[in-house]
Order: sequence, then structure tokens, then C-alpha cells
Amino acid sequence: MTSWIEIGALDDIPRLGSRVVRTPSGNIAVFRTESDEVFALDDRCPHKGGPLSQGIVHNKRVTCPLHNFVIELASGQAVAPDEGCTHTHPAKVENGIVWLSVRQSAAVS
Repeated sequence: MTSWIEIGALDDIPRLGSRVVRTPSGNIAVFRTESDEVFALDDRCPHKGGPLSQGIVHNKRVTCPLHNFVIELASGQAVAPDEGCTHTHPAKVENGIVWLSVRQSAAVS
């Protein structure tokens, strides 16, 4: 079962930046693009588990800070020639507030 949780104001996440949401099942990185879209991924690069939330956001991608893997924010897929995928989570903005869909057992701590 999933539910939507309020993360906070869109303006609390810098453009081309991220925030981390801690859940019992692991950290989720919530990213904001330059055009104010939001995306959420597990905060683990599929390569060696690097913290994607600390990476560089560009267009609709993030570059892992450890080994420069580039990950598509919408799909979690690594960009060729890199391989791998990280789990995505539904995220949305309504009236300037960011919402994240999480499994009920993964409520925010």
C-alpha cells in the first residue's frame, strides 16, 4: 500500500539540487530540475552505491559524485555506456508543495 507524504515547499529544494528523505527502507533523494520538475530516486547509485543526492543535477539527469555514472531522473536508468538502474518513486508538486509517494511501511522517520 502506498501513500503520499508532504516533503515541504518546492522552494526549499534548490534548483538543480536535492533533498534526502529518510525512510525505514532507505534514503530517497528528491531532485528539482531547473524547470521546477521533481523526481525521486533511491539515494544509491547502481554502480557502487554512491549518494546520488550529492551528485550534480543537469537537465533531467544526475551524475554520481563517486564515479561519474549518469542517471536519468525519470527512469532511474544509467546512461550508456554505463549500465544499471536505481528505483524511482512517484513525486509531484501541488500548489508549491512537494509530495512523495512511499509504501506505507516506509513512512518518514
